[in-house]
Amino acid sequence: MAITLHWLIAAAILSMIPMGWWMGDAINDPAQQALAYRVFQIHKSVGFLILALTVLRVLWRLAHPVPALPQAMKGWEQFAARATHVAFYGLMIALPLTGWVYVSAGWAVETDTPLAVATSWFGLFGIPHIGFVEHAAEAVRRNIAFASMGAHSKLAWGVIVLVVLHVGAALKHQFLNRDGVLAHMVPVFKHVDGPTAPEPKSSIKWAERLVGLGFVVILATATAIAARPAPMLEETTREPVTALAAKDADVVVGTAQAWNIDKAQSSITFSGTHSGAPFTGTFGEWDAKVWFDPADLAGSKAVVTISTASGKTGDATKDGSLGGAEWFDPATYPTARFEADSFTILGGNRFEARGTLRIKTMTVPVVLPFTFDEASGVATVEGKVELDRTAFDLGMASDAAGSWVSKAIEVSIKVRAQRAS
Repeated sequence: MAITLHWLIAAAILSMIPMGWWMGDAINDPAQQALAYRVFQIHKSVGFLILALTVLRVLWRLAHPVPALPQAMKGWEQFAARATHVAFYGLMIALPLTGWVYVSAGWAVETDTPLAVATSWFGLFGIPHIGFVEHAAEAVRRNIAFASMGAHSKLAWGVIVLVVLHVGAALKHQFLNRDGVLAHMVPVFKHVDGPTAPEPKSSIKWAERLVGLGFVVILATATAIAARPAPMLEETTREPVTALAAKDADVVVGTAQAWNIDKAQSSITFSGTHSGAPFTGTFGEWDAKVWFDPADLAGSKAVVTISTASGKTGDATKDGSLGGAEWFDPATYPTARFEADSFTILGGNRFEARGTLRIKTMTVPVVLPFTFDEASGVATVEGKVELDRTAFDLGMASDAAGSWVSKAIEVSIKVRAQRAS
């Protein structure tokens, strides 16, 4: 078990170093941004994997004795070996934790701007952010982000230094001392039976632990303090397009033909780009009341209420972000509402509906072109409209310029309905 955990953690750590170096620069390159975003998500997932494996290894180590060191090792070498192992444990816990604090702060230190991105474990399930960090005031989150990233980056260098020392010491013992120490973790090497060093005194053990953990604490604290951000610029306010209460008004029925929607054969989807790569999503829960007759456009009406929490892309990270406060914020605004009461024929089976779309507190005029075909009392409707997400206060804190998520979001509807009796 110890050997398995050792090499799993080692492989994970060694994979993180080149990822961290590459993605820090690539994320600012538009040509590599999409790939860098995916690498960031993998980096976070591997970090949580390291944290879980390290906790498991610490628990295993507490229940099992440490292999004895060769008696031939000098006292200072034994001290350094044990202190280094303690430092490794500290780093393998501190690195993922500082990364977790950083992503919970929702602030990008590279651009010194808000950046709320949800965290998922290899896209399988969401990992919650640290609550007291995520919900702190903006200035506090900014300071936390700079401090945690400062500590995180320098702790990574601490790992690199210890890895070099660790590997160098292991090779020295195997090929110069020939004392078989490396065989403890690489069973293919021959194990050397020889006198072993006695168990150190309790005072020595505590000194080893203090030195190892002290290395981690001093490195993290010093770099966190040094990473103070510059004074925050004054925040500019943005004028809302239109602000209305979030409550749904009572529906005033139309006088045209009423329709019953076949939800199983109908859909509301959305699409755009993220880091230059296309994405699509769908709203799984919605309700529509429709009265429509090409011969009675004046009496036609449509009201669609959409559950904002049901918007899903199939990517756990994106979906977690959509549920955040600066995007759909379904905890505060559980529904969006489209209401159309003006219809125009464009020719043939083509029409357009004019109305308003409310998301959160923003209500914006919308014109929806659509086609309408009916056969044997069953209607098929298809339409598309391009919306500007910034008009609805979506993602404005992190990405008002559309550098990450396209401002233009296309919404498509496909409806199958039957005439109501």
